[in-house]
Parts: sequence; structure tokens; C-alpha cells
Amino acid sequence: MLVQSYLFFNGRCEEAIEFYRKALDAQVTMMMRFKENPEPMADGCGPGGGPAPDPNSIMHASFKIGETEVMASDGMGGGKPEFKGFSLSLTAASDTEAQRLFKALSDGGNVEMPMDKTFFASSFGMVADRFGVSWMVINPLPMP
Repeated sequence: MLVQSYLFFNGRCEEAIEFYRKALDAQVTMMMRFKENPEPMADGCGPGGGPAPDPNSIMHASFKIGETEVMASDGMGGGKPEFKGFSLSLTAASDTEAQRLFKALSDGGNVEMPMDKTFFASSFGMVADRFGVSWMVINPLPMP
């Protein structure tokens, strides 16, 4: 069984992917716009029975961060994206890498817990990036 994250950015998907490419060295593996859909959506199929989504918006995208595949979309563009009740955890190989990743994700975002040493990690911090996605960046201590 495989569980993957699927993030809906409501009109900011392409911007988010570009941000993750720069901040986390994400590699785009697939991107499809609504206009490339072999079965285009008609008006009345959009949010609340409204117009179809912008044909240039992202219908589906996949990108890799390290070895993890993340999927994303503009969705149906039905409002402001809200990412509540979860965080993506990013494990760094060193404190230097943890600091670099945390700083990159913090650009335009909101630091929820500054990067610091804890009883379980030599570096740990929490940040909501500029899109509202919550991240936990960690360089865990070795298990005894």
C-alpha cells in the first residue's frame, strides 16, 4: 500500500511547484493543464455548477522531493487554499541542510517553531510556507 500527499493550490499550483523546485530541488515528473484533458470540462462542471476551470490551470502535476512523490493541482479553483490538520515532514541529512531547507521554506512564509535542538533532533523547526503548507524540518538524533 502507498499513501501520497495531494495538494490543491487553487490557482497557484504552477507558482508553488516552481517555489519547491528552487527551495527543495523538487523535480517535476508530470504536469497536465485542464486544456490538455482528453475529455474537456463543459461549463456547469466547475465549482458549485459554475464555469469550467481556467484551461491554463494545472489539472494534475507530480513532483519528487528527494525520493518522495508529491501530487498537486489547482483543483477546481474554488477559493483560497487551506492546508489544515497536517504537516509534511522533511528529514535532512545534516544540521546545515536542515537550516538551508528551513530558511528556503520560510521565504515568504510563517515560522511556527524556530529551528532549534530538541530531545529528539539536533535540528527541528516548523514553518508554513508562502502557500500555507505546513512543514516540519528535522535532522533526527540517532536512535540509541
